Amino acid sequence: MPDGSAVSASPKHTSKAAGRCRAVAGELIVQGEDLGRWAQASRLSWDDLLPVQQWLLENVVGLTPAEEDEQPVKRAQEDKWALNLRAARQYHAREGHLNVPRKHVEHLEPEGRRDGVEKLPVVKLGMVLDNIRKRADKLTEQGRADLNALGMRWTTASRTGKATR
Repeated sequence: MPDGSAVSASPKHTSKAAGRCRAVAGELIVQGEDLGRWAQASRLSWDDLLPVQQWLLENVVGLTPAEEDEQPVKRAQEDKWALNLRAARQYHAREGHLNVPRKHVEHLEPEGRRDGVEKLPVVKLGMVLDNIRKRADKLTEQGRADLNALGMRWTTASRTGKATR
């Protein structure tokens, strides 16, 4: 740095090898940037990087490609639908309606008794329901029936021409 001071991460954020960055999202924030999230994203998209980028990450930063078991699991459409419907049911049970604001995010409760630490799913329910409304003609009869049972509102005020305040 110009003033002669050095920037160093605390021991909590580096591995035993000096200068190696741990790839844990949310642990190391520098000037508003989450370096752990960046490192994790770099590890997960290793094959998309140029060879020189891979070399720099491996030899300078100390990152390696993500192992097979670290790769995110791709969900099938049926699994996504089941998760979204579960979120809608949870919201309806708590609020008594399905008039979800577009920016609402639903944090799902665990199903049954689970031992150990488990990352609970998060569903952007407001966005999901808005997209379902826009594509209602592509929805299966069972899907429509499931949402109708929860009191799904198929049109919004902006689509019916009514002014919203």
